[in-house]
Amino acid sequence: MKVVAISQRVDVFPERGESRDALDQRLCAFLLAAGFLPVPVPNNLGQQPRDGGLIHDALHDWLNAVSPQAIVLSGGNDIGQCPARDLTEGRLLDHARSHSLPVLGICRGMQMIAHWSGGELKPVTGHVRARHQLSGQIVAEVNSYHDFALAGCPETFEVLARSEDGEIEAIRHLGLPWEGWMWHPEREGVFASHDLDRLKRLFGSHEVELL
Repeated sequence: MKVVAISQRVDVFPERGESRDALDQRLCAFLLAAGFLPVPVPNNLGQQPRDGGLIHDALHDWLNAVSPQAIVLSGGNDIGQCPARDLTEGRLLDHARSHSLPVLGICRGMQMIAHWSGGELKPVTGHVRARHQLSGQIVAEVNSYHDFALAGCPETFEVLARSEDGEIEAIRHLGLPWEGWMWHPEREGVFASHDLDRLKRLFGSHEVELL
């Protein structure tokens, strides 16, 4: 099984003084159903001070130890809400670019890919607890749980699908095996075959042309 690193959301509990990393178990189940082994990435592995004031980059050590063969940026949290998560996902994208690893960004994950690539976001209505019919290179009905959308397609990417109201719902990098989906494939009652097949092709063999 290929090892897939998955970023996690951050849930804050002030009454306990805790910040917890969290991951929907359904997302792990989705990756397992596609034949991949999910490994969550902690959000506090960025540069940490050591005795004597030295800085230790534990995320670098984690990536070397785990050696993921693909990366998923999961949903949850708005960009800017959790700086540690933003830093972690930015570093994961840096690592994926330098090693030509496949990447799938889901909802916030797609927004992070766009943000990291210099794109901008905008508020959107009618996309929370809704369903949309996609048109473009991907034709399917999908769920929707987001308050922000891409203001435009980032450079070096192409649009794969739009919703009925014209919002960008999926993108693909023109040179790297990277995609972003604004829907949550893990939240379907039964995983959609088109999502599983597309993920298998994206992570399994990036030399296969995605239709």
